[in-house]
Amino acid sequence: MIITHRHIDEKFEYDGSQINPSWAFQEFGIYGSSVITWIGPVNIVPDNLKDFADVGLEIKSNYMVNFICEFFDQQPPNMRIAYLRQRLLVMIFREILTEYGVPSKREGDDIFVDGGKLSISIASISLSSAKIHFALNLEDKGTPDDVDTIGLYDIKIDGKQVFNEDNLLELINETVKRFIDELKTIENDISKTKVL
Repeated sequence: MIITHRHIDEKFEYDGSQINPSWAFQEFGIYGSSVITWIGPVNIVPDNLKDFADVGLEIKSNYMVNFICEFFDQQPPNMRIAYLRQRLLVMIFREILTEYGVPSKREGDDIFVDGGKLSISIASISLSSAKIHFALNLEDKGTPDDVDTIGLYDIKIDGKQVFNEDNLLELINETVKRFIDELKTIENDISKTKVL
């Protein structure tokens, strides 16, 4: 499976509509499976909520790194595989945090650092594709009052800021690269394994 990654330099809001099928093609002319990343605020309007458990809740932040993944390799798309890939992306990011010396905790698809919620995520399917949205706070600003949150820029080790504008793009690209490589490795393993 070929997966295209494109980081968009333009800052724009994630409002939940980007989880719709073929968004990468409609907005950027990208065919096939893709991972689109960008930095911008998140403010999911009620009509675009996909998780029944989130109905009535505020999902917002002033400043986040957004990942939108879309896959066309399963026809019909499979919700279970979409969620397994979502968890894989989350765990790969946690692995990278560990390499930076940042301890974290995972609860389902949520990552916590120092008790603060760092990430949000959802997976779903359409008739033609599987979609994942994964986003990480950059700062603890503009998030819901009833949720303790933390941003990447808020994380410090021995008083020193771990992430900043100088290494953020490297963090994004490394996360996507490992995710795509892992999916390719799975495809390769499938192709060389003798069935029982």
